[in-house]
Amino acid sequence: MPWSTFKPLRSVLPPTILQPKESYNRCTRNRESLVQQGTMAEENDLIDTGPLEATCEGAGFPAPPPPIYTCMLTPELVVKAREELQEKPEWRLRDVQALRDMVLKEQPNLRTRLDDAFLLRFLRARKFDYDRALQLLLNYHMCRRAWPEVFHDLRPSTIKHVLDRGFLTVLPHTDPHGRYILCLRPGKWKPNDYPFIDNIRAIYLTLEKLIQPEETQVNGIVILADYSGVGLSHASNIGPLLAKKVVGILQDGFPIRIKAVNIINEPRIFKGIFAIIKPFLKEKMAERYILHGSDLSSLHRNIPRSVLPEEYGGILGHFDSSVWSRTLLDSEVEFVVEFCQPDPLEGVVFPESMLFEGEHSSSSEDTFRGLRSQLYYCY
Repeated sequence: MPWSTFKPLRSVLPPTILQPKESYNRCTRNRESLVQQGTMAEENDLIDTGPLEATCEGAGFPAPPPPIYTCMLTPELVVKAREELQEKPEWRLRDVQALRDMVLKEQPNLRTRLDDAFLLRFLRARKFDYDRALQLLLNYHMCRRAWPEVFHDLRPSTIKHVLDRGFLTVLPHTDPHGRYILCLRPGKWKPNDYPFIDNIRAIYLTLEKLIQPEETQVNGIVILADYSGVGLSHASNIGPLLAKKVVGILQDGFPIRIKAVNIINEPRIFKGIFAIIKPFLKEKMAERYILHGSDLSSLHRNIPRSVLPEEYGGILGHFDSSVWSRTLLDSEVEFVVEFCQPDPLEGVVFPESMLFEGEHSSSSEDTFRGLRSQLYYCY
């Protein structure tokens, strides 16, 4: 089903967030004004800013899940989740409660959402392994502290310039496996216009929006990266430390399943770019990279023409990123709430073995000298 057929939120209220009472007053004025749209309840020194049911109208992306979880999976996806993710419908809520209990017992100071729909994202991403799901949840929050340049004031209006340039979009139709297609066009970015970190912010907001529907949590997503127009000026802005952080978030810090990365129109210099990225890829993820060059028939064997725009040999008209841009921009309130919380890890201490990759100091920039010379050689 295309995301353009769903109805967008006219207004979005805060997701269910449980946090220590004394920290609530430290939220910004934005969050305080948003909370006035809903209701506040105080019980046992916890404040629950749960959402009211949103009103929807028009065309857009699926709304966030309701405060009380109801499974929206089709019978076919229920079977797929059982076979691929070890998700048993009769045990689903029991598994969610088990993860919730682990969070409250092992990390009582962690400020995080604990509603069923939110915790299910992490269980599905780690095939209902409680320990791995808990670690992913901790990584999800730790990456925000490890990379404040990305997560500070993270909301769609701050990356509108990225959207306007067409750096990314989500194609309006899923592939035959029900997976949304995230289309990246790094050649649309001009290094002199704005820092590359803004592109990462736009990607992260897009992933946050994509992971809301349960279908995405089960099916995963596909990435289509068009490297037309990418040159040395682009590649030289991506060092090993930056690559390590991006890959770390995608592999270990976000509850989404990336099933394939299709690269098209890659220039010679892409060998140098991939040399920077590959050392940080897990073997399974590295195997999911497919290089097509300019061979559209090769691309169509992985993503059919029926879901592609004309620019990629498809039949769905010209490439249009404006609808997805509007979908994100219409979600401004939703993201202000999500990223306007106090530091969820404040007061939380982890052993060294549990720290997210981005928390460790790195000497990767030393290696960049050699890789930079390789970039020039490839170019």
